Amino acid sequence: MARPSTHILRLLKWGRTLARHGALRGIENDPNTPPQVKRLARIARFGTVQPKEPDYAGAFRDIGPAAIKLGQTLATRPDLVGEDAARNLLTLQDNLPPVDFEEIKSSIEASFEQPLETLWADFDPVPVGAASIAQVHRAVTNDGRQVAVKVLRPGVRERFARDIGTYEWAAAHLERFGGEAARLRPRLIIANFKRWTNRELDLRREAASASELAEHMVGTAGYDTPGIDWDRTNGRVLTVDWIDGIKISDVAALKAAGHDTKDLASRLVLAFLKQAIAAGFFHADMHQGNLFVKADGTIAAIDFGIMGRIDRRARMWLAEILYGLTTGNYKRVAEIHFEAQYVPSYHNVDEFATALRAVGEPMRGKPVSELSVGQMLDGLFAITRDFDMQTQPHLLLLQKTMVMVEGIATQLDPTINMWDVSAPYVRSWIRDELGPEAAIADRIREDTATFLRIPELVRRIEDRFPPKGGAPEPPPLPDIELMGERRRRKEHDRGWLGYAVAAVAGGLATWAAITQGWIG
Repeated sequence: MARPSTHILRLLKWGRTLARHGALRGIENDPNTPPQVKRLARIARFGTVQPKEPDYAGAFRDIGPAAIKLGQTLATRPDLVGEDAARNLLTLQDNLPPVDFEEIKSSIEASFEQPLETLWADFDPVPVGAASIAQVHRAVTNDGRQVAVKVLRPGVRERFARDIGTYEWAAAHLERFGGEAARLRPRLIIANFKRWTNRELDLRREAASASELAEHMVGTAGYDTPGIDWDRTNGRVLTVDWIDGIKISDVAALKAAGHDTKDLASRLVLAFLKQAIAAGFFHADMHQGNLFVKADGTIAAIDFGIMGRIDRRARMWLAEILYGLTTGNYKRVAEIHFEAQYVPSYHNVDEFATALRAVGEPMRGKPVSELSVGQMLDGLFAITRDFDMQTQPHLLLLQKTMVMVEGIATQLDPTINMWDVSAPYVRSWIRDELGPEAAIADRIREDTATFLRIPELVRRIEDRFPPKGGAPEPPPLPDIELMGERRRRKEHDRGWLGYAVAAVAGGLATWAAITQGWIG
């Protein structure tokens, strides 16, 4: 564990990088920033020349790989970093210069404990992509299959662990300042960030996530995930089927190939909704570089290092919130926030409903080109402070992915209305999951499960309170003093008697000495 002085030095070093990009100005000017943080920011920027326009994305990119991932997460939190910073961080791309191939080759051979040539018939030394955590190479297996091989950068796990340790230390001290810093719960934000990155740093987990998502999306036309080559996959290396297609961000190439971009936009939104609301398990890194369109129009996703998961109760709340906003039922949306305890109970439901109306009403019936999900999130974050809403870290990935999906959908179809696309699916899911039949089925399932647990409950009670048995209860027995106990009591009494005699003798001797004048 690093010492406090080590964390402070790292923070000052990162602060100087932020200052050189003008990224500390917002922290110093924010009235909610604790005075201690402002002092540290002033020390960090001392002697630096700051540009007029801050470049938050450039600062996080220069700080390092962990900061890039953190910056992409903060891009969805305008309440935490400010609207200008969040907008700038959305441009943060996870692209870095590749690692030398000899290092990559050594890492692969060490992880498999065999030469590269025995695993692949051909391995392209030039990567097709290099990011902060890993880089990807194209290869051909011994049986002739085209695959993509993802390899962790050497030393990346250790660097992430070091930097996240400092994030945790800083977040704990920031939260201790109380006030706005405590309401935003930075420690929980960093804890969730740590879990996300730890999963991303274990490529076996990524392979398992891809496999699980493929199961959830079975039967969804026009959406695909690559198959996993488990024999050539371990914690540091992931091998998947090669995807041939056009990047979903290349709208001109998609149109030239004859693809319907409006249909692609709608299918992308619906695929995300099925993952998030129906499955509760979604691809949380759906940026433009991770989505391709195959020749037949199928949307293919790659890179499953960051996945989001939402439990059923939260999905039900989410679906009702989305549907309530699309239909203008702000009272129900407000009630859900209170039921989910996102808003403390001492606030008024009707007042919160009015605040939600101010956010949702301007969006209804308008295309994304005018108003967007991102702007809705900004509006929701703006009222969180007024109603003492704490940050919900389990929803951060969802918010981040919603912004990503909206951005891609808008590029494909500038006239798309996210609500119009979402409403039919959400309405159908609510009817299936919250309708009378679903409620009865849930009750039967829960009551049956409770009934089946009764025998086990009885067994546990019997274990705690066993039956008396067939023998009669024994009669009361007299207390008999044992020999050893009598001896110990006598010794104990003699000991106290000796102390008493010594005390009396000492007192008499002192009195005699005083009367004889020996003691003045």
